[in-house]
Amino acid sequence: MGTLSRRHWIALSSAASIGLASRIAFSSPLSLDNKSKSMLRLSLAAYSVRDLLSDPKSGWDLFRFVDYCRELGVAGAELTSYYFPKEVTPEYLIDLKQHCHRQGVTISGGAIRNDFCTADPNRLRDDIAHAKKWIDYYAILGAPAIRIFAGDQPKEEAWEATITRCATACEEVCRYAQPKGVFLALENHGGVTARATGLLDIVKRVPNKNFGVNFDSGNFRSTSDPYGELKSIAPHAVNAQIKVSIAPSGKPEPTDLQKVVTILREANYSGWVALEYEEKEPPLEAIPGWIDKLKPLMS
Repeated sequence: MGTLSRRHWIALSSAASIGLASRIAFSSPLSLDNKSKSMLRLSLAAYSVRDLLSDPKSGWDLFRFVDYCRELGVAGAELTSYYFPKEVTPEYLIDLKQHCHRQGVTISGGAIRNDFCTADPNRLRDDIAHAKKWIDYYAILGAPAIRIFAGDQPKEEAWEATITRCATACEEVCRYAQPKGVFLALENHGGVTARATGLLDIVKRVPNKNFGVNFDSGNFRSTSDPYGELKSIAPHAVNAQIKVSIAPSGKPEPTDLQKVVTILREANYSGWVALEYEEKEPPLEAIPGWIDKLKPLMS
């Protein structure tokens, strides 16, 4: 990815700081009054149309994806670092942010690739630096949260060593993200976070107020009770995604969408819930129907 010049970065950082100072500070869902009514907003993850965004001949880019969200009547767009141009410039970020505003679509969050469990110190430092760079980019875009990942436990390494290293890396990037007004949301995404116990073991070690969980309804595949696992992580969610399939003990079946939404509401989660479509049916044919099913559940 390209980097911002010093002159551009100073100008953009100043503008972002002024904007941040004028806003009410974010409050973690963990600190909300439990009697408050849960408020959910529907978003669409760019990963849902990944084949189109990865094909230069498709005519799709993130601007077209934002247009698609407007066409669907979806208020939020979750952007992903994979689909940005190789050279990310200040002009590109500002154009994309203003395009979202003109289309009436809010950037609900973002995502990056990272591995904070790796035992390779050079790779770990590179991934931490990569995370910080994208925190800067997403802060300019105004994204409230970024999905991050943990990784796999290295072979023959003790659990404690892996989790300690991962938590330390998470805390470092959280300290970097906090003054920029960005939450970091650790996703339940296989590896050491394949079960709720592993995910929460990391969460409890990172005390930063801008750190929490990305609640992904379809990612607990190694348990016979994925809904129970989701219920245990929901109180820590600062971002949420919903998939249309769930896989108890690795066997896919249709998601009980109402049940997932109820789990979020009972945990008093308020914020974005992004549809992340991963099924075999062509996305442009299937997504509108799923959006129509989800909209009433958000209201």
